[in-house]
Amino acid sequence: MPRVFEGNLTAPRGSFGIVVSRYNESITGRLLQGALDTLAENGVSDQSIDVAWVPGAFEIPLVADRMAKSGRYVAVICLGAVIRGETTHDQHINRAVSVGLGEAGLHSGVPVLFGVLTCDTLEQAIHRSGGNVGNKGSECALAALEMVNLLAKLA
Repeated sequence: MPRVFEGNLTAPRGSFGIVVSRYNESITGRLLQGALDTLAENGVSDQSIDVAWVPGAFEIPLVADRMAKSGRYVAVICLGAVIRGETTHDQHINRAVSVGLGEAGLHSGVPVLFGVLTCDTLEQAIHRSGGNVGNKGSECALAALEMVNLLAKLA
């Protein structure tokens, strides 16, 4: 029988960083609340959570990387909303953010969670930020808890 490693949802020792974009704040604020509620429901105290607001999604990777490399956080949850417009601008932003967040996690060894909505319409973003499709902020908080605990078991 193979050994199986899985994370669980218990609150680890340490602090969580959350980077959230101010752009599309009506959406990102809901993502943030979902993440905060989920962390609290799983035993993470407010004193163990730091929130950094950035102007837009493009700025998320820099701050996430800084937080992840600081040694102060067990995970960094990244929240934003990029909604397609009339040009291809959204595609360039989404690509840069996804690559940057992936690199931040790999280079720091700290879980960096991708909670940036990449939607075609505002309606889709509303549904994914607490509407009828769930809340991506909450999902990222659960994934952060699981990853922190899994990495501790693999150490």
